[in-house]
Amino acid sequence: MAISKASAQWNGTLKSGSGVMKPAHAAEIPFSLGSRFEGQSGSNPEELVGAAFAGCFSMALSVALEQAGSAAKTIRTTATVKLERRGWGGSADTDSPFEITSVDLTTEVDAPGMDDGRFQQIVDVTKKNCPVGKALASVKELGVSAKLVSK
Repeated sequence: MAISKASAQWNGTLKSGSGVMKPAHAAEIPFSLGSRFEGQSGSNPEELVGAAFAGCFSMALSVALEQAGSAAKTIRTTATVKLERRGWGGSADTDSPFEITSVDLTTEVDAPGMDDGRFQQIVDVTKKNCPVGKALASVKELGVSAKLVSK
């Protein structure tokens, strides 16, 4: 059983504060209100969710393609995570006004000898079985657009 750890620290108020997120075996990642909602430098939790899903999906797809007899040379996956304001819906102490409403992956794969129809089936099964994808099951829309680039 694999156990992964990460931490975060926030300093100050929402508007004037800042923080860092830290995967256990990687560099600290700074974030702030500005990096989350205003395009300022730094990152945000949603980017890390997207990176986690893209990484997990790519690794799982590699295994699935190899098992299908067409080992991938490269798998390039990007994630788009949509965070929307939903309103409070309850007590301000317990409910967030924001919700991740969709996560869409776009992947390009070079897997020589793979048929596109079979490839799309493998992509669909991989999306459903990827551990991070399963963890994101409460997200209303998890999409994958996949392109087989090998001839």
